[in-house]
Amino acid sequence: MATISKLLLLALYLSSAQAAFAAHRLDARDGAVIESVIAARESTRIRIEGSRIVDVVGNIYANTCQSATSGATALQGASPQNTGVGTSAGEFILSCDLAKGEIYVKPVARQKKPINLFVSSPRATYTLVLRIADVPADTLVLVDKSQPREPAADARLAAASERIRTLKILMAGMATGRIPSDARIEEPNQTQNLRVGSALTLQNVVRWSGWTGERYLLTNISSSEIDLAEQEFDRDGDQIAAIALENHRLAPGASTQVYVIRRGD
Repeated sequence: MATISKLLLLALYLSSAQAAFAAHRLDARDGAVIESVIAARESTRIRIEGSRIVDVVGNIYANTCQSATSGATALQGASPQNTGVGTSAGEFILSCDLAKGEIYVKPVARQKKPINLFVSSPRATYTLVLRIADVPADTLVLVDKSQPREPAADARLAAASERIRTLKILMAGMATGRIPSDARIEEPNQTQNLRVGSALTLQNVVRWSGWTGERYLLTNISSSEIDLAEQEFDRDGDQIAAIALENHRLAPGASTQVYVIRRGD
């Protein structure tokens, strides 16, 4: 059986696409040149810790920022009239999350030399030199300790920390049986479908603090070994927040516990 610490690490799997990005923190200050590496074939997420990106200047091949959030105002330097239009000088495709003040940069296929761009917050401008390499998608976090954090950013950080704490408590409680005393517990023991050659039973449902935790027993009833992945339990529209499997490979007749936490109760 997996240890509780392993389950808590597994629980950091999130169903949203942003979870696929690993954070790479970079020291930054206004006017300084910041060098880093970005993926050649994937989008790289760029954000400013404690602030938001309001302007981008560079050789943009295509810009989808205007359509990223319906009705929102495009970034200043990422001219909306260039959306979807290529130019011979363009070096990268720009996308953005206007609500969060984050951008996504993807080099064009022919681009080999480093990409130079200027990224601005409401208070500072940072010069980025991004070398292109065959590496996985990543998140670049610009950390400027000389700039004050925006109150909204602090509020988001506090909310995220509380969210992670709640998920950990609920995940650990389901794995150990030490459920919070004010939680509501159900034992439906319902058989559900997952894939051919497996038997999946919903054993327990725990409703607590605005979240619902589900504990399943998955058994390999086939004659062959099977491999499992968290993504198999990521249901569209269910606002899945965390998924953990005790074992990812099952021999014939073997079983594993599966834990799923979703928003709502």
